[in-house]
Amino acid sequence: MSTDTPPSRLTVWAGHAMILIAALHTAVFAGLAPWSSWFAGDLRNRTGSTESLTTFWALPGGFVVVLVLLGLLVSRMGRQGQRVPAYVGWTMLGWVVLAVFLIGPSGFLGGLIPAGLLIAASLTARQPAPASRLPS
Repeated sequence: MSTDTPPSRLTVWAGHAMILIAALHTAVFAGLAPWSSWFAGDLRNRTGSTESLTTFWALPGGFVVVLVLLGLLVSRMGRQGQRVPAYVGWTMLGWVVLAVFLIGPSGFLGGLIPAGLLIAASLTARQPAPASRLPS
């Protein structure tokens, strides 16, 4: 890959937004998690409550780890001037819209930011560069 490729600020910010969303989600729910019962095996033994299982799926079993990994990858690609496929932004937008439709306004609305940034980065990358004018 050429080092002459300029970084994509929109893509880098989309990746940072994903990491921030995952961190905020963890900060909100980590205190609610019954970590000691999880480590004692309550989930494995199926003796944990429904609330405990729900909290598990909101934290380590949910999207948090994957969103951090995706955010790191997207940020790196942006810094290197690589294009993230348009389907990543559009799929994220569809996921957010579906989640908001199913559960109503929630933290999922924050997902509109990285989705929009990735879609905008994709659309601007498709535009041809302005032709350079050579002196006549």
